[in-house]
Parts: sequence; C-alpha cells; structure tokens
Amino acid sequence: MQGSQEGTSDERVLDEHGLAGGAGQRVGWFRFRFDDDRWEWSPEVQRMHGYRPGSITPTTELVLSHKHPDDYRHIADTIEEIRRTREAFSSRHRIIDAEGRVHHVVVVADQLRDDDGEVIGTHGFYIDVTPSEQAREDQVTAAVAEIAENRAIIEQVKGMLMVIYEIDAPTAFDLLRWRSQETNVKLRALAEQIAADFRGLNHGGMMPPRSAYDNLLLTAHRRVASAAGSEGEGGPAA
Repeated sequence: MQGSQEGTSDERVLDEHGLAGGAGQRVGWFRFRFDDDRWEWSPEVQRMHGYRPGSITPTTELVLSHKHPDDYRHIADTIEEIRRTREAFSSRHRIIDAEGRVHHVVVVADQLRDDDGEVIGTHGFYIDVTPSEQAREDQVTAAVAEIAENRAIIEQVKGMLMVIYEIDAPTAFDLLRWRSQETNVKLRALAEQIAADFRGLNHGGMMPPRSAYDNLLLTAHRRVASAAGSEGEGGPAA
C-alpha cells in the first residue's frame, strides 16, 4: 500500500459493518491519485452512480460524465484546481446515475499523502443527500432512540453539521454514525471531540472556511484515540 495517510479506514467496505440499508448506502469513500489519474470508489459510491460494485473502474472521464450538466463545469474546474494546488476541497453538486436518476451529493476530501508526507492525491467521502423515503426516516428515528442517553451531544453535533454542510437532520446523523463506524470510535466520544474541535476554531467573529471544518471532521478520531492513550498511560484507573 502506498502512503501512511491512506490508512485502513476508507479501505474497509462499509457492508462489513452491517450498514446495508442504513448509513452505508448513503455515505462511501473515494480516493484519487494525481500522477496516474487513478480513482477508487467504495461499493457505496459505485451504487450511487448506478453500478454494481466491482463492475467498473472509475476514471476522470467517467467521474465527469456523471455530473449534472449544470454542475459539470464547476466540478471539472475543481478537479483541475486540486491537481494544480494539491489542496483539500469540498463540494455540493448533483450526479446522474447510470439509470438516469439524479442524486444530490456532498463531497468532503482531504489531502492524500505518501510515507514521506508528499501530497499524492485526495481522499474523502460522498454523502448522498437526495431526499429520502419515509422508511429511511423511520430507520434513522429508531437509531436515534437506541442512543437516547447520548442524545444531547449528538443532537448538538448534528446541528453543527446541518449548518456547515447544508444537510438535513437524518443525513447529519448518518454522517456522524458512519464516521464512528469507519474509525471504530464510539459515537458519543466522536461527537464530543467534533463539538470541541468545531467550538475551538478561532474565527474572529466570522465563519471559518468550510475546509477548516472538513479537516477537523476527517481527523477527529485521531484526537479521541490520542486522548484515550494518554489517559491510559497516566490517567486514573477506571
């Protein structure tokens, strides 16, 4: 595998976590390496584009072919821009799947680095924010009920995600739960870290750029793990 920052979390197929019909169908990872123009899509992202997992090899041409005509130029320019600047990015746009259905997606990405720290690409996740059916709403309601004792902090973070990424409450919960599953960090611990990170941004009375939130969201699990390790080494016994 090339690169310590590629990690293992975005390589694990979401289906392994038993998320079929849940967050795993609405959120999935991707990777894009600049030099060889190579894309990778998780099974969930392949399904968002209307393909059976494993049936296609995504390319830049294929990625752009699925963009809604009104969003195509913006996304094409974004891809060229990140190739040139090698910066992180985020986007909200529409894709048209292989069966002609329109999906509204939010894409959040960070820099992909190799073992020497050189930026070799970008990686992150797609969130399908297409309006859901009532059955989907019922599933989310049931999931929230199961963690009622942690509701306050989770609701707080959901609200933050809704404002920052302009998404609805069920999708915000899907995103938070997916990050918890992908990073093997308990939902409450992750929510507490994200809330602390977001509140800690120095914004001088102005809303920070979305990229600042993107980075904190994608790396919050590392600070949870770091805090747990420090507590285990020198903290009080449980």
